[in-house]
Amino acid sequence: MRKSINNGNITWLDEGEGATVVLLHGFSENAELWSAQTAQLKNKYRVIIPDLPGTAASPVTTPLTMESMADYVYAILLAENIQETVIIGHSMGGYVALALTEKYPRILKGLGLFHSTAKADSEEKREGRRKSIKLMEQYGAETFIRQTLPNMFSPVTKSAHPEWVDAYVKMGMGCGLPALVAYYEAMAQRPDRTAVLQQTTAPVLFIIGKDDNAVPLENVLPQITLPHLSSIHIFEHVGHMGMWEVAAESNVILEQFIAFCQL
Repeated sequence: MRKSINNGNITWLDEGEGATVVLLHGFSENAELWSAQTAQLKNKYRVIIPDLPGTAASPVTTPLTMESMADYVYAILLAENIQETVIIGHSMGGYVALALTEKYPRILKGLGLFHSTAKADSEEKREGRRKSIKLMEQYGAETFIRQTLPNMFSPVTKSAHPEWVDAYVKMGMGCGLPALVAYYEAMAQRPDRTAVLQQTTAPVLFIIGKDDNAVPLENVLPQITLPHLSSIHIFEHVGHMGMWEVAAESNVILEQFIAFCQL
């Protein structure tokens, strides 16, 4: 996999053949999130995994919004001379993918919302983010990461694979306090984009975990009938981390969806 550096921003590009797939990570994550998926998809597709601004060595941009991160991803696609692509976003990465779909619809061959939602934060959720920002600023990013990230996994996974939880927490430690705060502020301010689901003509994939506390099942279910064409997969005993918790199954779903988008 090739590392491309542009103005300090890092993008990982697989040199495989075939159609292009963009995988967008979420809050406190980086390109390592998609390691199992990249290992599978690179056999058939060209995979691009940006480290979003604020992640790893990619500096925080000002202002940091879903729209500015969508512009950042779009600039990568232009630089790589990519005319169309399937975009899969995990959690916050899904919010970025929706913003990109709204701004640059012609580039989209397919949209994947991997434990993500087109709805804006509720006022209760916004208040929770504001409290979390205060906690991070008062006690530091490490304390927040250690308390919060283990809850992204289902109880079954936490019991069976504590090493995955540890690895995810370690990944989160690589994201500094300014980026974590900026991400939370950007997520709290993002608009509702359910209309984007209604308007897009590209297929839309929904992957949902029954034990997902970050983007609950009941939040996503009303959205699955909005697109012209939806693919829906709901996993038992899976939290917010299906790409790790059910990696093999997720790989099959992604391969099938990406292939369908090329028809």
